[in-house]
Amino acid sequence: MEVDSGDLVEQGDRQTMIKSMTGYGRAETLHEGKKWVVEIRSLNHRYMEIIVRLPGALTPLEMEIKKKVGEKLVRGRVDVTVQMDAAGSSGGAMQYELDLPLLRNYLELLNRIRTELKLKEKADLNTVSRFRDIFVPSERKLDAAQAWVILKDVLDKALRDLVRMREKEGAVIRKDFLSRIGKIQKYLEATKSRIPEVVSEYQKRLSERVKELSGGLELDGMRLAQEVALLAEKTDITEEIVRLESHIEQLTKLLDSRDSAGRKIDFLLQEMCREVNTMGSKSSDVMLSHQVIELKSEITKLREQVQNVE
Repeated sequence: MEVDSGDLVEQGDRQTMIKSMTGYGRAETLHEGKKWVVEIRSLNHRYMEIIVRLPGALTPLEMEIKKKVGEKLVRGRVDVTVQMDAAGSSGGAMQYELDLPLLRNYLELLNRIRTELKLKEKADLNTVSRFRDIFVPSERKLDAAQAWVILKDVLDKALRDLVRMREKEGAVIRKDFLSRIGKIQKYLEATKSRIPEVVSEYQKRLSERVKELSGGLELDGMRLAQEVALLAEKTDITEEIVRLESHIEQLTKLLDSRDSAGRKIDFLLQEMCREVNTMGSKSSDVMLSHQVIELKSEITKLREQVQNVE
């Protein structure tokens, strides 16, 4: 089965194709004076790894964010960064609130120290102002449920942006795959057409060599045919070629898969490499050996490329 890369690219443009694991997405919104920004970066990874960086007030939402990302992506290292600017678009200063329970606790402890040590000084405003942790940024008081309603929408937009970029890069990878598959098929066709010539040339060389060694005596045709048949059996690579063609057919289907296909493609390429290695071990013909080298080169390039396929 020969692949027309042009036709397949055109068909793939109308459906979900393989996606790259590399991408970037960003989205933001303004809500009640606060700017919410979500940035997502993804890189290739053998499995799924999600790293989330959040302001302290949004820490309870980490699992919800990971769950949402996991619904859209299957593989890759994904870094999600959420920023919340309390100043909003007004350019004003960060807003703070007073943690009264903590302040009361500090004052109680200070009074105990004063009583125990019989000190005369009392805690005043100057003393209290040194307790920095009693001044709490307003964002810490956010209600997690309400915050998720806002954050979920921004996260969805950033994820859509990321997926679009992964799909675009996936389309580029797919074109490269189809181009190299076309080369592999040409090398296979050249290999198949060479096989009968190899047997014929061996028969001719063997006949000439025997005549040379026997001083021109008549050859035993049956014996010569047996030797040729034995060589043909030892060097027969028909099975390997058939399996390679089957793998190529499966590979082209996976390139248009709606599911994560990276691991399956990687497995197929390993099998293709194994078949080509077997072909190389069976062949003693210079031209066939050259075709095997070219096949291995193209498959190796595909194996490098597939490492970035989801």
